[in-house]
Amino acid sequence: MIELTRFNSESKKMGKFILNADHIQTIEETPDTVITLMNDKKIIVEEPAEEVVRRVMKYRRALKF
Repeated sequence: MIELTRFNSESKKMGKFILNADHIQTIEETPDTVITLMNDKKIIVEEPAEEVVRRVMKYRRALKF
């Protein structure tokens, strides 16, 4: 699970949400970061793609211990 911020949320704190990283199909910058889930739902987030990937990798590493 990773914490992200919805794009253009009125309050950064209110825009925070937790995403199950195992449901991510693709991450692309268009220039906004668009995450496509396995069910084809798209979510636009504030974090750059590189940061999303870093958080997913951190999450996956934590599962190994």
